[in-house]
Amino acid sequence: MRHRLLFIFILLIFPFFTQAQDVLSKLEKEYNNASNNTTEQLNLAPKYAKALFLHNVKSKSYQILEANIAVAKKQTDGKYATILYAVQAMNYRLDNKGNEALKSLDMAKAYSLKTNNSEAKGYFQYAKGWILIRNNKTTDAVAAYLKAIDYYENSTTTSTLYGRFAAVVKELSTIYSNLNEYQLEEKYSKQFLLLASKQNDPNLTFDALMRMGYVYEQKYAQNPSNLDFRNKAEQYYLQSVKTFNKNKEAMISKTNLSYAAINLANLYTDFDRDKAMQYAKLANNESLETGDAIHIASSFGILAELAIQDKNYDLAKSYFLKASMEIGKSPVRDHNIELSILESLSRISEQQGNYKEALTYYKSYVDKYKSVYDQEKLDITKRLESQFDKERQEQKYVKLQLESDKKAQQIKLINILRAKREQVYSNLKLVEENQRERLKFSELESEKRAQQLRLSKLETEQKNNDISNYKKLLTFKEKINTYSIIFIIISIALIILLLYAYKQRAKSMKQRDELHALAMEKEKQNSKISTLTALLEGQEQERGRLARDLHDGLGGLLSGTKLQLSYLNPDQSENIEEGISKSISQIDSAVEELRSVAHNLMPDLLMKYGLKVGIQEFASRMSNTALEIHTEFINYSNSLSEEKQLIVYRIIQELVNNAIKHAQTSEIIIQISEEENVLNLTVEDNGQGFDPKSLNLKKTAGIHNIESRVQFLKGTMNIRSEMNIGTSVELQIPINQS
Repeated sequence: MRHRLLFIFILLIFPFFTQAQDVLSKLEKEYNNASNNTTEQLNLAPKYAKALFLHNVKSKSYQILEANIAVAKKQTDGKYATILYAVQAMNYRLDNKGNEALKSLDMAKAYSLKTNNSEAKGYFQYAKGWILIRNNKTTDAVAAYLKAIDYYENSTTTSTLYGRFAAVVKELSTIYSNLNEYQLEEKYSKQFLLLASKQNDPNLTFDALMRMGYVYEQKYAQNPSNLDFRNKAEQYYLQSVKTFNKNKEAMISKTNLSYAAINLANLYTDFDRDKAMQYAKLANNESLETGDAIHIASSFGILAELAIQDKNYDLAKSYFLKASMEIGKSPVRDHNIELSILESLSRISEQQGNYKEALTYYKSYVDKYKSVYDQEKLDITKRLESQFDKERQEQKYVKLQLESDKKAQQIKLINILRAKREQVYSNLKLVEENQRERLKFSELESEKRAQQLRLSKLETEQKNNDISNYKKLLTFKEKINTYSIIFIIISIALIILLLYAYKQRAKSMKQRDELHALAMEKEKQNSKISTLTALLEGQEQERGRLARDLHDGLGGLLSGTKLQLSYLNPDQSENIEEGISKSISQIDSAVEELRSVAHNLMPDLLMKYGLKVGIQEFASRMSNTALEIHTEFINYSNSLSEEKQLIVYRIIQELVNNAIKHAQTSEIIIQISEEENVLNLTVEDNGQGFDPKSLNLKKTAGIHNIESRVQFLKGTMNIRSEMNIGTSVELQIPINQS
């Protein structure tokens, strides 16, 4: 069991190093195509630089960041500079350049103060926490991550928000896992899965499902008698395999399938040998196809453990030897795994009675252990020497920096004197230009006078020509006047006829518009009547249910009490006391029944404390061992009126009851948030789901009542469902809509 757990640890950390490799060429192409669009290139630069760094193209990664930081610093908003400096700080930390990482982080902080973009501020806090956790400052890292969550919760939705938000909660789930705070680990793992589904990224969804599987596998390891934990771990791992097979082309890392198969094989090893062998072989085939040395070695390790269970020691030994060969090929060498394999080989040889071979493997194990231990001491010595040299170099650098500052001051003074001389020279040039402009103005004045003289001569000639032409026109006009008068009379008659026709047409158009307006008003009234009718039907159903509850529950109890009291015999005191006691018990039951009916009719908590407390109380009351109902309120300010709060409460009641009644669900999430004067309501379940295309053909009365209430609130409703996965109902309701 110890050897198998060692392989699991490697598998859980390995995907971090492989995700960026297949997308590098695609990112490079997108980045180069965006060279003419500054905003698009600034958005792509952080992702491209991180991919380059993880692909070990560090120099180019630093160049991309420096070039884009220079552009971002010129922007009025500091959001791009904040994100780029944060990425640079994390790269420096991965490169073991601690001082440079802290300087870049300080620059990211400075620019985060110059922006109102909450997503950029949250990314700075994420980078800060990321560096702190790697500097073993867990408490400060958690505080930074929680600040990042606050910023992300108040951010507007972008194409990158949910992915960055998911990275923060994933880090928190890992931290709490290492601290054995399993309740908090589970909380943030579930939030990671929710954010991954909103981001709609299959790679993120795969990671989240694997994370949830690992959470429940930990719980099962701590409490092996609870098979529900084991079943949930199996369910999430199988969903991750399904997600990979459904989105093969979109998966960044092709090794994810072998990663999930190895975890499933490990889970099945203790209780289902056939499935363990099935997924171990699947992992082995997939890892051999992708050439992933770590996964190949891990699959061989599981096959070896299964062979040991069958007491087939020769086969187990061959698998361990193959695993050892693959570990030697891996760029990520882990001496602990090599030691584990040598110990396993020694143990198998001992079981076979081959003590000479067992001793050989054990000696190899001891020699390997000593070499690793000696190498670790040598590495520590080298690190101390390099740290001492680094401190000496920093002292020299400080002295050079002081001399450089003095020279910079001298250059600054020289530049100031030069600027004064240039200013005097420019003033002289301005005076000269002013004199030239005055000379030009006087020349223009003389030319203007000459042109005026020429114009006066031309005007005189033009007047003489106009007089002769006027005489000719008079004779011509006398001939035309008679024709003009006749034409004018005819035109006036035509205009009168056209005006009359236009008035008649306008009158008919006005009547038609009035009829159309009346029809539209009638249609609106019919729509309102149908909506109110549906609401009244819902109220009638509620009254009918109330009547049944009173008749069947309260009425039956009171009738039984009446019958009990009628049979009392005054002459028998013992029977009277026993009868009165039974009657009081039945009256108590009647009172409880009446309280339950009254609470369903008008919840007290909803009226006293608002929708949030009412929903939380409803969720708590409906939850049980077979059903978990979670509530989430984001930016909720309780700004709805009491009438609307009651309608929303009834809608949630109907949706939850439908999920419990029809979906066979085990988990329901109720999420309420406010954004730009709109209340967003989401109710999700993991039940059996249904085909959305058949919804209009099989619409139930419950769905009809919900739609009527949403229409009454002037909101919108969207239903998404998938068979065997679950249903999600999303509502958008205006807050201040009258």
